[in-house]
Amino acid sequence: MSGVLDHLALGFGVALSSMNLLVAAIGAFFGTIVGVLPGLGPINGVAMLVPIAFAMNLPPETALILLAAVYVGAEYGGRITSILINVPGEAAAVMTTFDGYPLARQGLASVALSLSAWSSFVGSLIATIGIVILAPLLAGWALAFGPAEYFVLMVFAFCALTSLLGEQPAKGILAAMLGLGIATVGVDANSGVYRYTFDLPHLADGIDFVVVVIGLFAVGEMLQMLEKLLTGQSINVPVSGRKLFNWRELKFTSGSTARGGLLGFFIGVLPGAGASVASAVAYANEKRYSEGRDPDAKFGKGDMRGLTAPEAANNSAATGSFIPMLTLGVPGSGTTAVMMGALTLYNITPGPVLFEAQPALVWGLIASLFVANVMLFFMNVPMVRVFAAMLAIPPWLLVPGVLAISFVGVYAINATTFDLLLVVVIGVLGYFLRKLSVPMAPLILGVVLGTMMEQNLRRALSISDGGIGILVESHVSKALWLAAFAVAVLPQLVRWMRRGRTGGGAAPVAR
Repeated sequence: MSGVLDHLALGFGVALSSMNLLVAAIGAFFGTIVGVLPGLGPINGVAMLVPIAFAMNLPPETALILLAAVYVGAEYGGRITSILINVPGEAAAVMTTFDGYPLARQGLASVALSLSAWSSFVGSLIATIGIVILAPLLAGWALAFGPAEYFVLMVFAFCALTSLLGEQPAKGILAAMLGLGIATVGVDANSGVYRYTFDLPHLADGIDFVVVVIGLFAVGEMLQMLEKLLTGQSINVPVSGRKLFNWRELKFTSGSTARGGLLGFFIGVLPGAGASVASAVAYANEKRYSEGRDPDAKFGKGDMRGLTAPEAANNSAATGSFIPMLTLGVPGSGTTAVMMGALTLYNITPGPVLFEAQPALVWGLIASLFVANVMLFFMNVPMVRVFAAMLAIPPWLLVPGVLAISFVGVYAINATTFDLLLVVVIGVLGYFLRKLSVPMAPLILGVVLGTMMEQNLRRALSISDGGIGILVESHVSKALWLAAFAVAVLPQLVRWMRRGRTGGGAAPVAR
């Protein structure tokens, strides 16, 4: 432990230098702005700064601190438009819309913003402490996840999906199947067969997740706003009287924040899982956990636990994704893959020897995560009033403004006008799905998990020459199958037993 503290002291010596503090502050602010703008996301934000950092001849540790601050800042910023106008600033903030926007509609926009900032801070802090203490151990744990284990992990996530089906399970299942269908579009990586591309070459690489999110939420939400304007309905979100959460709300959400942060961290350690998966799984699990203990839970209608759990999870997962990058040389997310590319510009190869060869860089980065997280918290909470002022923007300016920014973000992905047409089509589809009361959460989870689930199943079956026994061979797989069974079956058994006690347990009354 003393060795870890010595290394951490070295890291803070690097992170607290005047140059690195300035860079971290700039990166945190820029990342927050990137997170607010729909469609851009942390990958684009980091990618934009890589050539700038290299051209400025910044030292490698300074460049990495800048990019890490942008990454974490974008995860903070994504929640702002999710809460205020139901448009996620980046993909990992999708789950924040489900309870964040209803809270804003109840006049609690500023409270939701400050509470989400706190849960983001706690989630990122949990992950940073986890990196310091558990990095080598968790790197070995992540290596135990092969294709079979990843597939079972996705099965577990889909079993948790049952809590998101709502009061009309048929519509929830339809939404999940639609999401899985979207995930299968494109060239099959194993056979090279074109699937559901309709002879359109632009669909060969599939439909980007950001295009789906912007279409369903930004375009779909703006179409709903236009409909309400044309029919004379009010679309104004009431301004919050309170600017910060109170002690009772903090205590009420402390459990969901801690659970979301811990779950997000362990999912973030898995290479390729990412913050979007973490926030989706955290929301589903928190909904199931809370509704099993609190009959008055109002998930999807403005429950604060539905806000804090995914926010803690996506920030924790983003920070946790540094572990596989630093210890294994494997990107934990798309954004850390870009950061690995930045390190190669400095002739630095991430991997097991990096801790020995570049201790100042590694521990400086870890210490800077603490610093950037504190900066972001004290940067975001005082600006709650500024963010909430977005609610005063008149609809005639808000709708075209959001759509313009969203289209810029979509175009930045592949620089093709086809994506702009596709996002409009998906937006119209999302509009009609909302009119039919089809839930968006199962659809998004199907898109997020579908590709990973299929690819890992096929890889596992290729390894075993088609034998399905590989899916239950390892101890990790067996544990995940048990967890999936428990999540899917036990709550139904508990409900059935309670009904039996209340329905048939009472003695008849003599007359």
